[in-house]
Amino acid sequence: MHMHIFSSSPMCSLRRTLLCWLVPLFLLVGGASAVFSYWSYSTMVNAFMDEQMQQLGDSVAAQDERVALPTMTRTRVHEWGSYVTQVYDTQGRLQASSFSLPGSALAQSAGFHDVRIEGQSWRVYTSAASTSGQQAQVLQSGMFRTHLAVERAGAALAPVLILLPLAILILWGFANGVSREIQDIARRAALQDENSITELPLTRVPREIAPLVLSFNSLLTRLRDAFATQRRFVQDAAHELRTPITAVALQLENVRGDLPPGACAQSFAQLEAGVSRAQRLVDQLLKLSRQESSAQEAPAALDLHTQLHESISALIAQADQRNIDLGLVADATAAGAQMLRCPASDLRSVLDNLIENALRYTPEGGVVDVRLSSTGGRPVVEVVDTGPGIPAEELERVFDRFFRVPGNGVRGSGLGLAIARSAAQRCGLRVSLRNREDRSGLVARIEMAG
Repeated sequence: MHMHIFSSSPMCSLRRTLLCWLVPLFLLVGGASAVFSYWSYSTMVNAFMDEQMQQLGDSVAAQDERVALPTMTRTRVHEWGSYVTQVYDTQGRLQASSFSLPGSALAQSAGFHDVRIEGQSWRVYTSAASTSGQQAQVLQSGMFRTHLAVERAGAALAPVLILLPLAILILWGFANGVSREIQDIARRAALQDENSITELPLTRVPREIAPLVLSFNSLLTRLRDAFATQRRFVQDAAHELRTPITAVALQLENVRGDLPPGACAQSFAQLEAGVSRAQRLVDQLLKLSRQESSAQEAPAALDLHTQLHESISALIAQADQRNIDLGLVADATAAGAQMLRCPASDLRSVLDNLIENALRYTPEGGVVDVRLSSTGGRPVVEVVDTGPGIPAEELERVFDRFFRVPGNGVRGSGLGLAIARSAAQRCGLRVSLRNREDRSGLVARIEMAG
């Protein structure tokens, strides 16, 4: 059965997983090192002390004369670990002792023993009987031995105890670094859009994550091919439709003079309006496909005031046909904030589509003002019309492709605002709409994004 390292909770994290697995492992290793060090030093201390006790005991027992033993204090015995020596005669009577031990007596057999006297542990060595028949007994405080083993083990573990938090801190930094590298891969993936799909680089990508990045690159390649196929289809379809629709429009123009007045003329007008709408739709589709195909155009420094003049000049004839007052109003504060750096075709597309959209929805005899100002040193363009406006709930939906506000009575393709927003995003601009507060009409605002 496959074991999952990562949790299934929403808080699943590579950094958290590394820390949750490795920090307890570090602590376990540190604890095991402490136990092993204590056991190792305890064994070494006991072996060394036992050897000294045996040598002392055998030496005292081998002396024929009565031995004068130095008197030991409690501090020397329990804190310094001094040996307590006792001598017994052939009948097991105590002859001499360097420290008074209540209830102490000659062990029944020679060798090493662990005994408890009044609740305290003692290590005891009893020598074999000497030629004179006397025996010696050497005792050492068990508490001192334990303290000495802990002290030596602690000294050996000190570097480990110092390095363990440092290792955990280094692990935390390493986990943060790994997390940042993965987040950087995610940021590069998030920068992809339908106009600039490129494979993610494999440099500095861990071997374990490389298959995931390769799979994502394969998906990006297929997605890029799909978008390219879609654009080619739209462009080819628009080109193929343009010729027959133009031919139909010319034939209708020729037939118009031969039609009798009445219902037939009314039906013919509706037919002409449908053909005109189809022509506009094809033109917008061609414009959209050309815009997406040239999305990689290099940006250039552009004078916004000049670009606005060119767009208004190109559309002034359309405004005159419907008796619409189209003009440019440049605020004095915008004098030093007119330069933009973006692709020229994209900026022209934004301006043309917004102004043309205002002209189409403004009734005859209305006004369309293009205002240039600045906010915080950044240029702002507003296209203000006197049209019917847009219901508040539809203000964002009108940027969707082929969406048209129902009931406005104006025929259109539903692509103009979508084309304008897409081009604005490539220019680093933001397009927003709001209804006028002083009267009916719409305000289309262009400003720097962010």
